Amino acid sequence: MYDCAKDVRAYDDQEVTLPKSEQDAMRDRRDANRTRLRNGLANANKPAPLEFIKQGSYAMKTMVRDPDNDYDIDDGVYFRKEDLVGERGAEMTSLQARQMVRNAVDDGKFKRAPEVRSNCVRVIYEKGYHVDLPVYRRVVTSTAFGDEVHYELAASSGWKRSDARDVSDWYEDERAKSADGVQLRRINRDLKKYARSRYSWRGGILSGFGITVLTTERFRVNNREDRALYDTMVAIRDRLNWDLQVVHPVTPGDYITSGSDDAGARCFRDKLTEAIDTLQPLFETDCTRERALKCWDKMFATTFFSERLEEEKRAAVAAPAIIGSAALLGATAAAAAAVSSAGGGRHA
Repeated sequence: MYDCAKDVRAYDDQEVTLPKSEQDAMRDRRDANRTRLRNGLANANKPAPLEFIKQGSYAMKTMVRDPDNDYDIDDGVYFRKEDLVGERGAEMTSLQARQMVRNAVDDGKFKRAPEVRSNCVRVIYEKGYHVDLPVYRRVVTSTAFGDEVHYELAASSGWKRSDARDVSDWYEDERAKSADGVQLRRINRDLKKYARSRYSWRGGILSGFGITVLTTERFRVNNREDRALYDTMVAIRDRLNWDLQVVHPVTPGDYITSGSDDAGARCFRDKLTEAIDTLQPLFETDCTRERALKCWDKMFATTFFSERLEEEKRAAVAAPAIIGSAALLGATAAAAAAVSSAGGGRHA
C-alpha cells in the first residue's frame, strides 16, 4: 500500500480533530448552560442538581470538525430521586422531570426555545450546535449489606436504569486494553468524519456511537496511520457482512442498532466498501504519490491531500532559489570580509 501515513495523520490533526479554541468554546457553552439551569431551578423553587456529568463524544474526545457547527454536546444533569417530587407529593414522571429542566433552562434569551426530546432536553443555538441535557435521578436502595446506588434516565418509556459515566468508563477501558489507545481514538474520529463526509449520508448512516463501538471491536493497530485506518475499515466491513447488529456495550440486552437488517449499519458497511474500493489503486506497484493522494481525497470528499502535494511542489520550486540566494549572500559576505581584512592589513 502506497505510504501516505503522514498525510492521513495530518488530516486528522488539521481537519478532523477539534482545535483547542473550539474545545474551549464548547466548554464555555456547557458551563453557561449549567449556570442558566441552576438559576432557573432556584428561581422556580425546584430541586437543585446533584451534579453534572459530561458524556458522549464530548467526554470521549471523539467529536469531529463540522463545517456547519453541527455539534452535539451531551451534558447529563443528575438529581436525587427523593427531590423529584411533584406539587401533590407524588414522584415525578420521567416526562415531568424533563419538562422541569426545559422550563428552568429557558431564560427567554434563545431564538428557538429549548425542546423536550424523548431522552433529553435540547438547547439549540443559532450557530448550529446544540446541547443535550439528559436527566437522571440517583436511586439509593437499602439492603442487608448497606446502601446500594444506581442511576436512572428520564427516557420516553419512563425511568430507565442507565448512567452515562458507564459509557465513558467503558471507552477508556477499551483504549487501555488496546495496543495503542491514542491511535484507536484517532482512527475512531477518522471513521466518524468519513461517515459525515457527505450531507446525503447523515440521515441514514450508523450513529457515531455505533461507529465507536465497532472501532473498539475491530481496531487494527499499525505504526503506519494509513494502514491502521485501512485495515480497521476492512475489519469492520467484514464484521458487518456477517452481522449488522451492534450490541450496547454497557446496557445488558440493549442494541444500538434495530434488528438484524439495520439500515444504518447496512449503509455504513456499504460506504466502507466504497472507500475500500476507492483506495485499491494504492496497492498497485506503479502507484504514484499524486494518484494515492487523489484516492484519499475522493474517500473523504476533500481536497486536503492534493493540496498537500501542491504545497510540496511549490516548496520544491522555491528551495533552489532560496539556496541560491543564501549562497549569493554568503559569497557577498565572504568577499566583504576579504576586502575588510585586506584593508585592515594596509592600515596596520
